[in-house]
Amino acid sequence: MADTAESYALYIPAKGNKTALPVIYLFDPHGSGSLPLHKYKASADSLGFVLIGSNTSKNGNDLQYTEELWRILSADTRQRLNIDPQRIYTAGFSGGAKVAGYVALNHPEIKGVIAMGAGLPDGAPAGNYAFSFTAMAGEGDLNMTDVVAVNSAFDKTTTRHRIMLYPAKHEWAPAGIMHKALTGFEFDAMYHKLIPVNEKLINAYISNSKNLVKEATPIKAVEQCMLTINTLKGVTDISWFEQKKTEISASEIYKQQVQARQQLLQTEQQTKALYMRQFEQGDFNYWTKTINELNIKAKAATAEGAMYQRLLAYLSLGFYSISNQQIRNNRNDVAQHFVNLYKLADPTNSEAWYFSALLHARRNEKDLAEQDLRKAEKLGFDDKDRIQQVRKLFGY
Repeated sequence: MADTAESYALYIPAKGNKTALPVIYLFDPHGSGSLPLHKYKASADSLGFVLIGSNTSKNGNDLQYTEELWRILSADTRQRLNIDPQRIYTAGFSGGAKVAGYVALNHPEIKGVIAMGAGLPDGAPAGNYAFSFTAMAGEGDLNMTDVVAVNSAFDKTTTRHRIMLYPAKHEWAPAGIMHKALTGFEFDAMYHKLIPVNEKLINAYISNSKNLVKEATPIKAVEQCMLTINTLKGVTDISWFEQKKTEISASEIYKQQVQARQQLLQTEQQTKALYMRQFEQGDFNYWTKTINELNIKAKAATAEGAMYQRLLAYLSLGFYSISNQQIRNNRNDVAQHFVNLYKLADPTNSEAWYFSALLHARRNEKDLAEQDLRKAEKLGFDDKDRIQQVRKLFGY
């Protein structure tokens, strides 16, 4: 790239790049540009999308840096690649979702956004936008309720939008779910008459969606009807899904399921409030018991199980925030308490093991620091500067 401080991963679909192709810029919260490309390259081949993953965009960058990053990334890729200027999209996960939304809000060439595990950038309202907005979240994602709220806010606008919920935690969406989201971009392009209507693709989507409606519980069937309506509106006949939605929504069992969901969300909010108080009061025995109970309950493949997954994720974020603050203030003994809880609540989170390594290094416990550092790296921690900070503490 023109600025050597910037870099990106690139995947060109199997059909090549001799003709102008649609492009999706992907933003990972940790700057792992290749991660989503490996995950979604089969869909890129199937639908003919160029995938570009930023290696530089990550959590902690300010908006000015994000703007400059986009300017360089966009200019370089458009110069090197045969990109369809009318079909430029952004997608991101967690903090990367907010970057994807920021770019679309500030650059009118963006025609669609896929936001996974987060909504719009902080302070940005849902409005009447020219780009489409696909909100996505795992049902075990602590940000699921925020994603649902953003989608509901878009219901009051003219923006083409849809929401996709699926069994998962706070992570990039499964490949099959992302394929449906990318297919939605194809239908958006048909709606705007940027590409010809593809009856084969439409019919395949409708057939699959009808099967999902017929096999689902009432509440999931209505969600699938809404997804199909919002995806195909203005492209083809959606009356079957509108009728099914009306029919199922009037059923008593559907109303009971909606009420049960609302009660579950209320329980979740009350439990979070309890945990908030216990962050200051709860001792290690309290949290050990609580986390063990949550881990058992989170294994259930039910709406309740998904709620307990979200509560575990909430604790993980809380322990991270407190640990980070205490480490910055050099309150190492207090930090150690919360880091231990962080590892207990989220044992596969590389940040927890990095914090643990840092605290061991501060106490000159070289072997334990190295052990935890290797654990963090095995779990995907690859911030070389921060790794070196730990090793410098014991003379490396």
